[in-house]
Amino acid sequence: MSQVRLALAQITGHPLDPAHNREMTVSIVRSAAADGAQLVILPELIIPGYVMDAEGLARCAEPVDGPSFAAWQRLAREHDLYICGGICERAGERLYNTAILVGPQGMALHYRKLHLFAAEKDIFVPGDLGLPIGETALGRIGICVCYDLRFIEVVRSFALRNAQLIAVPTAWVTGFDREPWDRDGWCPQARAAAVQANLSQIFIACASQVGADANLRFLGSSVLISPYGEALIGPLSGQTPEVAQTTVDLDAVAAAQQRTPRVSPRNDRRTDVYGLWIDGRRL
Repeated sequence: MSQVRLALAQITGHPLDPAHNREMTVSIVRSAAADGAQLVILPELIIPGYVMDAEGLARCAEPVDGPSFAAWQRLAREHDLYICGGICERAGERLYNTAILVGPQGMALHYRKLHLFAAEKDIFVPGDLGLPIGETALGRIGICVCYDLRFIEVVRSFALRNAQLIAVPTAWVTGFDREPWDRDGWCPQARAAAVQANLSQIFIACASQVGADANLRFLGSSVLISPYGEALIGPLSGQTPEVAQTTVDLDAVAAAQQRTPRVSPRNDRRTDVYGLWIDGRRL
């Protein structure tokens, strides 16, 4: 399948209220499905809420195949779609900032955030599942989470292994850049995603939390970027929740790799000079 109807759900989780947040995601996905969505991307840690409270997150943690997976799988089967979103995963005594991709047949991808941001380092264990790619009925999909996008090797490794789309649950906050948004309403994280999608010829879909509480300001600015660096959705509001969707042609990934008869970004790489290692092999 090359034509995919994709929805970004820019919503915010209630702090440490997984039952409420889970029901909110169910409602959002049902509504998106009614509008034809085949893939719905939810934000980072949307089930527990993005709060840096170790004890609270431990209470909200669940196994990867726990209640959020079960709820999303029922929806995926009912509506024949895929759902990607963030949970706080418990594995033994360890907590992970985890994102899963759930489809009609069950778990399509299980990812644990590799690059922990700021106070996340005091709560979560760094991811140990690499950067997996799922072969789905929609196409080849990879997952990373929020701060992972600040490491250019992540996007490039997905692209060089022929992923077509990277689903990115995020909770974009201040702390890396000087200004939260530019004059056009883009947060710097969204701008960076656009640059990387263009340079690596891949779709990047980012769904962020939005709004402010006593401790954090979420930047919103959720985007869907084409392999040419074009914004197909967004940036969405930096202040309010919003759900938006559009249809993308994943075949554009292959087309974008040949810009002109003599400009072929992937073939033009000087792999005799440099390379990227992942999963024990050099790309």
